[in-house]
Amino acid sequence: MSWLTRVRERLPFGNKRESPDNLWIKCPRCQEMVFRTEYEENLNVCPRCDHHGRIGADKRLSQIMDGDDFELLPAPQVSEDPLRFKDTKRYSDRLKAARASNPHNDAFTAAFGTIEGNPAVVGVQDFTFMGGSMGMAVGDAFCNAAQRAIDENCGFVCVTAAGGARMQEGILSLMQMPRATVMTRRLREAGLPYIVVLTDPTTGGVTASYAMLGDVQIAEPDALIGFAGQRVIQETIREQLPEGFQRAEYLHKHGMVDMVVARKDLRETLAQLLDYLTPAKAA
Repeated sequence: MSWLTRVRERLPFGNKRESPDNLWIKCPRCQEMVFRTEYEENLNVCPRCDHHGRIGADKRLSQIMDGDDFELLPAPQVSEDPLRFKDTKRYSDRLKAARASNPHNDAFTAAFGTIEGNPAVVGVQDFTFMGGSMGMAVGDAFCNAAQRAIDENCGFVCVTAAGGARMQEGILSLMQMPRATVMTRRLREAGLPYIVVLTDPTTGGVTASYAMLGDVQIAEPDALIGFAGQRVIQETIREQLPEGFQRAEYLHKHGMVDMVVARKDLRETLAQLLDYLTPAKAA
């Protein structure tokens, strides 16, 4: 036994306490270290710089809807890997990996419940599931959620977060764009509000369809919203794009979204809109 070990044993200090690996979280914007509990209590918003972090479907539903007694709509059953697609991995393997780390079967989860007493169907796109990409399952889930809103005679709130259409399903994924568009038209014909909450990021075919067809367009602060990427646009038009291009505040300034709402105010804002826009007979 070395002298150093003998001295350490006689010192009145205990062993170094182990701290959990997930005790802190690093804000991707300001790079500050924040207590995870503080971060989560602040609705996954950085208390230092107000950066709105990405969250999953379950957490989003619990933040928006009343209590935990909302009804999750059944996940649609669709043909998986219809094209037998394979790039560096098989599509079926990518689906298995995504489901292993996610509580839901695909990227779109919907629920029926209330928002401050106002009946509503809320659909949430989860970016952690294959980038929130829109495939047949997402298209079916969106259409089923819209139909449930029509059946319940209530508003439909859609929270988007996506990288676009799911390339592994080819033209079948692109077909979900007109399908979803038809359902937004049916909601309008029924006189029911369709409210979209654009979160970071909302891009590609989702932006080109149901994400921009709401009666009211809400965006979270600094959310990336667009169709093609900024680099692609710059190379196409051969011009330098303005600072903040495709961010929520820029789109609000130029009339593309109706309001930018902080996450802490989102539930109250949605409740006010539903109360005002939903027909009285649905109350």
